[in-house]
Amino acid sequence: MKKLSKIYTALIIFFMYMPIIVLILFSFNDGKTMVWKGFTLNWYTDLFKDSQIINSLWNTLIIAFLASLFATALGTMAAIGINNFKGRKRILLQNASNIEILSPDIVTGVSLMLMFTLAGVAFNFKMGFLTVLLAHITFCTPYVVLNVLPRIRHMDYSVYEAALDLGCNQWQAFRKVVIHELMPGMFSGFLMSFTFSMDDFVITYFTRGASFQTLSIQIYTMTHQRISPKINALSALMFVVVFVLMVIINIKDRKLEKQKVQKAL
Repeated sequence: MKKLSKIYTALIIFFMYMPIIVLILFSFNDGKTMVWKGFTLNWYTDLFKDSQIINSLWNTLIIAFLASLFATALGTMAAIGINNFKGRKRILLQNASNIEILSPDIVTGVSLMLMFTLAGVAFNFKMGFLTVLLAHITFCTPYVVLNVLPRIRHMDYSVYEAALDLGCNQWQAFRKVVIHELMPGMFSGFLMSFTFSMDDFVITYFTRGASFQTLSIQIYTMTHQRISPKINALSALMFVVVFVLMVIINIKDRKLEKQKVQKAL
């Protein structure tokens, strides 16, 4: 049974990562088709010369970072507020925050487009960077709430009360105790928000207007013709960066766990 479970796990991992391996492999292909014609780095050099792709990438990264930052702050405050309610009110608010997660992207995208269109008529502004940022904050915030709420429920409130008894004012106790306890959940929510924001296409498509371009929109416009292998190179670089970051985070987590065990002993 153990061998079968290992084989099953290996097959699942193989089918999950095989497309990415193929993508990385063909980012070094000298030809433009799926026929191997030799090794080259030309697609990587051409990638950094393509101003449209680079600008779209920067727009995507800026939107993802700012949306995740604001969503983390708003989601943390919302989670604390929801936790302060009791009984049915708490359940109602929590379910309301989950509706955004369960709703199809096209529903969120169209509804936000209609809202921004009405606001544009009333206040005379066009959809672009600001509307995309607001839309991404909107659908990222519930993921932060989802990650922070469990941390609040398992938090020891006696530590907060002890900080107040030892001379901290409410803000100092909140910053040094509550935020410190909630930091793992906030960090997880930030990473989830950043990932979903980077990956989003539908909501961005409906709220970007005509002038603002993100990476997903840029790649979509390329599908009308043959997609350039430069996208393979860009995807390979993004995968490598994410992989390295995850390895670093896991190493740091293991070191922190070892330090906690040593202190406990």
